[in-house]
Amino acid sequence: MAFRGPKVWLWRWRSNPLRRRADVVEAWVVLAAWLLTVLAGVLAGLAAARSVEHGLARERAAWHPAVARVVAQAPGKPAAESTGGERVWAEVHWTVADGSGHTGQARVAPGSKAGAPVTVWTDPQGHLVTRPTTASEAALRATLIGGLVGASAAAVPFVGGLVLRGRLERRRMDRWDAEWARLGPQWGRMTG
Repeated sequence: MAFRGPKVWLWRWRSNPLRRRADVVEAWVVLAAWLLTVLAGVLAGLAAARSVEHGLARERAAWHPAVARVVAQAPGKPAAESTGGERVWAEVHWTVADGSGHTGQARVAPGSKAGAPVTVWTDPQGHLVTRPTTASEAALRATLIGGLVGASAAAVPFVGGLVLRGRLERRRMDRWDAEWARLGPQWGRMTG
């Protein structure tokens, strides 16, 4: 690694007789990598967050609660004897708006008797779905996913810039080594 003295800001951009073409190229690479990192991260993160939030909003609009009836007594102790919010799987039957009946598995209170009502969520075709996310849950999920996608997208130009800058640094050191190999032996003759 080359010796680095005190940091002088924007030295690659200043007019200087010692500035090499490689210094200017490296300055443009660093600038482009940072701009692409920020742009890719922000744009990808915002697009992903917006997509997730719109998808969850469509689910909230399309999915509706329906009253289903337990088909046979659910396993477990009745609600009075059980603890907290325990739920067990049981077969339930419900009717959708077009009058067709559906049967499926849903989580119910332990010991629910046959015919006990339970609220289930259905899609427009009447199939069981999970409870849709609330607006605040959707916002949190969209923010988290947008942040992860943004960070992942930003990593690509950032790592690419680091790799390219490393290659430029190696190339510059190789040129210095070649120049030193050519001129170094002459230094002994000058001082002797």
